[in-house]
Amino acid sequence: MSSSDKNQLDKTVMFDVVADPHEMSSREILLTVYDALVEKEYHPINQIVGYLLSGDPAYIPRHNNARSLIRKKERDELIEELVRFYLGQHR
Repeated sequence: MSSSDKNQLDKTVMFDVVADPHEMSSREILLTVYDALVEKEYHPINQIVGYLLSGDPAYIPRHNNARSLIRKKERDELIEELVRFYLGQHR
């Protein structure tokens, strides 16, 4: 392997994900799931936290397709959205 090949391997490659404009955002999914939980008369904060901590979709009802929606995003993406919103409101 030449030194120029080694230099290429040492470079950091930037990866940029282009969001599908038809895909729901984490924010939209959380709000939709929240509304479904309220309609089913669950405590929405407890249920969403239970799902985010455990990954168990049983915390989220199938009502209004909420369970399928919330599973379209990784839990860390949903948590990131919550932290971003919270800090944006409190800075």
